[in-house]
Amino acid sequence: MKKLSKVMMAAVAAAAMTSALSAAKPKANDAKIGFIGPLSGGVAVYGTEARDGVQLAVEEINAAGGVLGQKLVLVAEDDEGDPAKTVSAFKKLVTQDKVKVLVGSLTSGCTKAITDQSQALKVLQVAPAATAENITIDAKGNTIPFVFRACFIDPFQGTVGAKFAAETLKAKNAAVLYDIGNDYSVGLTDNFEKTFKAAGGKVTKESYSTGEKDFNAIITKIKSVNPDVVYLPDYYATVALVAKQLRANGVTCPLVGGDGWDGLTDNAGDEVLNGFYSNHYATDSTDAAVKKFVGNFKAKFNREPTSFAALSYDSVYMLKDAMIKAGTTSDSVKIRAALEANSGDYVTGHLTFDAKHNPIKSAVMLEMVKKDGKLSTTYKTTVNP
Repeated sequence: MKKLSKVMMAAVAAAAMTSALSAAKPKANDAKIGFIGPLSGGVAVYGTEARDGVQLAVEEINAAGGVLGQKLVLVAEDDEGDPAKTVSAFKKLVTQDKVKVLVGSLTSGCTKAITDQSQALKVLQVAPAATAENITIDAKGNTIPFVFRACFIDPFQGTVGAKFAAETLKAKNAAVLYDIGNDYSVGLTDNFEKTFKAAGGKVTKESYSTGEKDFNAIITKIKSVNPDVVYLPDYYATVALVAKQLRANGVTCPLVGGDGWDGLTDNAGDEVLNGFYSNHYATDSTDAAVKKFVGNFKAKFNREPTSFAALSYDSVYMLKDAMIKAGTTSDSVKIRAALEANSGDYVTGHLTFDAKHNPIKSAVMLEMVKKDGKLSTTYKTTVNP
């Protein structure tokens, strides 16, 4: 009941803040930044974190004088993690709010739903956390000029997980449980399998459908092969369910996953201990930029920021840097060109873009631990591209 109450309270708070942000009336000289993300629904933790990261960046930038003498104004929309609603939110931001620069959406499916429109209307779109490979490229493999991302892509993340399992955990026999209907889950699985096998390991895969709750049948199958690591490339709510059933069935080996695990600290228990996942930064880093961001975020929101907050925060600062270089806050064509050539140090690391508008930067592996009786994460190791 305690967790349910926290979720309900977060949803109410998110809805209230979204309404307030959307209701704000920018002045004629203000520069708008649109945001789309799941502020309610099954992955609301991601959207709330991302929106708050954007809000913190906007407030910091404005406190420092704004951009080119203009204040930034955030206009946020909730897509509930539904691609159809992402499209509706995009149309509202572009036609009604006249937004030309956008951060969002969060999941790969929702983000992909609007990339063609972003290109057609020359709306500069920065996806903070959409890791599917086809986000920034069209069906022919060509780069979509007006779409960028702040996160590394699934091939890299799946590779990171496999390298960690093989090299750090010394695993030889891996089992993978994945959502066959989720592009994120499938993408990480494919690349984990390829890399782990290349390292000399064996992989046993079992799939389930989106929304499934009972995993005991497939857990029985993977238990029979006695894996020394289980890879769970899914979002936190499903990972928590699978992990609990794995442990209940006597599977005690390490669990490894991707950045979709963000949110587990508030939505899981001891079943995810001996668990590790790839992510974009570590909150316990000694880097000055990370320490400043984490401190400011905790002071404002009274909680530790996940990677969704950090990536969204970085997205705004990248846009700010591009606007300054372009000499404009409204000409998306000039801002796009400046962003493409951008190179700088941000909370989630030093970043440059490759030819497909994917960031070139390292990944970290985090470990699920207990701190002061509460579930938390700690830095384990860094994996470079």
